[in-house]
Amino acid sequence: MRPHPAADRPPARSPHGPAETFSPGEADPIVDRIAADGAGRRPVVLIDGGSGSGKSTLAEALVGILDRRPGAPWQLVHDDFYPGWAGLSAAWRVVPEQILVDHDAGYRPWDWAAKAPGDRRELDAGAAILVECCGALTPASAAMATTRIWCEADPRTRRRRALDRDGEMFAPYWQMWAVQEELHWLRHRPRTLADIVVG
Repeated sequence: MRPHPAADRPPARSPHGPAETFSPGEADPIVDRIAADGAGRRPVVLIDGGSGSGKSTLAEALVGILDRRPGAPWQLVHDDFYPGWAGLSAAWRVVPEQILVDHDAGYRPWDWAAKAPGDRRELDAGAAILVECCGALTPASAAMATTRIWCEADPRTRRRRALDRDGEMFAPYWQMWAVQEELHWLRHRPRTLADIVVG
């Protein structure tokens, strides 16, 4: 693949300095970090990484713990807004411009059967939120977050996990999706925006 012009720019960096590294099973210390990062602000957590890297599993574990702590219940947004298999880049706009905005927050999940946007999901623009999807971390969305997490695993493991999860539905589109992921990595360098790396 020919590098995107943005790949020549100096990489953006997390405002919190070098990323901390955790193993996938270490949810509690990540929750402690999320609580510290969000102190006095609306907690906004973004989780990015390649397909099959463990984003959804981590998100569910974190929200399960966070919801038992003081404060309002957490809103959890998964990757249900991509407009089809060629739509990863939609995250670059939907996350900062619709999901994380400070008023009228919400988005329209994709209806795979109708091949069209479904009914709008309303979000509370003042409540804590965690968004997990490929494409979640861009300079625009990272600037709106309190904690930024990057999940990683080797390509073989990611492919096995993704196909075990989504079966034959995903298999014909794996390579197409991988090209879109690579474009995101070249253009936005999401790992460099992360405060926490899990892998």
